Amino acid sequence: MMKVMQEKMLGKKMQSVKSGLKMAGTWKSGTRAVSGMLLAAMFGAGAAAMGQAQGKLAAAPPVTYNNRYEVYGGLNFMNFQAGQNLPTRMNMGGGEILGTYWLTKRVGLAADYRGEAGTTPVFPSAPIPPNPNYINRPLVYMNMGMLGAQLRGPKNQFAAVNLHGYFGVAHGVFDGGTGGVPPQDVGLYANRTKPIAALGGSIDVNRSRNLAFRLSPDLILEHFGTETREFFAVSAGVVYRFGNK
Repeated sequence: MMKVMQEKMLGKKMQSVKSGLKMAGTWKSGTRAVSGMLLAAMFGAGAAAMGQAQGKLAAAPPVTYNNRYEVYGGLNFMNFQAGQNLPTRMNMGGGEILGTYWLTKRVGLAADYRGEAGTTPVFPSAPIPPNPNYINRPLVYMNMGMLGAQLRGPKNQFAAVNLHGYFGVAHGVFDGGTGGVPPQDVGLYANRTKPIAALGGSIDVNRSRNLAFRLSPDLILEHFGTETREFFAVSAGVVYRFGNK
């Protein structure tokens, strides 16, 4: 009798264990299913986010040239002759700042400032009394302020070509390296302010709707001496456009 009862109890325990194992298996299967669904949802959300990001990158704002204002800043190179009768020219380097107010998409009013400096050759045998030595390549610097206009030419999403003409005055300092001796004694101009003009163009390579890289060559006309002389200048820098019309 006792043996029969023990066998029945053992059978019930085995059934309980089997039921527990089935429930555990069912729970694990459910967990895997939920985990799989969550992973699938995460991958789906990530793919959707990437698609949206790519769509935003692909749909960058077009370059419309509809800006009211434009500011340019860059480095400038120019050659020059620092005296009426000097046999050779000099090179000057500096910076340029240009602001433009666009009246239309093609015509803009501009204000330009340039600051240049460099060393110049002088007369080969120009003594500086009472100094027994000869000065060599004294410093010359110049500040230029001009007003004028920009004319926008051919343009597309990638680049634009502009023409410009600026007219104003330049103040030249020619005694910066003469040790107090008059610069005329070594063939240089005296310090003076004279008319100057910059005629040229530029090409803007667009980085975005508001930002572009500019290269701008110029023909420089100046009248520091007894005649109008022509020189070359080139500037490179960054343009920032802002303010809609």
